[in-house]
Amino acid sequence: MRRLSPADRLLDELQHGLQTCHLRPPESARGYPASSVDDGELSAREQAHAAGLMRVNNAGEVAAQGLYRGQALTAREQGLGSAMQQAAEEENEHLNWCQRRLSELGRRRSLLDGAWYWGSFTIGALAGMAGDRWSLGFVEETENQVCEHLDRHFERLPAADRRSRAIVETMREDELRHARQAAAAGAAELPYPVKKAMTLISKVMTFTAYRI
Repeated sequence: MRRLSPADRLLDELQHGLQTCHLRPPESARGYPASSVDDGELSAREQAHAAGLMRVNNAGEVAAQGLYRGQALTAREQGLGSAMQQAAEEENEHLNWCQRRLSELGRRRSLLDGAWYWGSFTIGALAGMAGDRWSLGFVEETENQVCEHLDRHFERLPAADRRSRAIVETMREDELRHARQAAAAGAAELPYPVKKAMTLISKVMTFTAYRI
């Protein structure tokens, strides 16, 4: 198999970014978590609220794609780069599930998905250049914050929205596994200011994606 040149890799990343931000992701290799779950009655207000939360989750998965792909691009160890690519593929399943649920609710994805993707791609590439242990530390902290975010969303989703809740539960299990894998691989503890900055960025994305 021909080794890709830096230019080829950048073109591949551009194509993947366009696919992630503007097209429907590939079908999930795993089954749709909500396939056998029936919803209760949702009022128009509950439906809009659930869609807003799932739009935020979708934006988070778009950002995760960018983050992992950026880290894979600049990883120093080939094995870590491959692991980041694998994690991106698993996040792509989440992206598929979120977009499918948004379609069921009759709502669109965030109009700012491009900003979430390329901003996260840049952060991921910088984390990768800082070194593999720091890159893994970034994964661990990101996934831990995502788990907290999904816990809050699970509490805020309407009780009758059982399909969205099934999706969020499955996603949380995967994110927790990613965090534990990063820790086991030797993730470095991120400095407190970096963690706070990550939390602030997450809050901005959550507030904006829910509405736009």
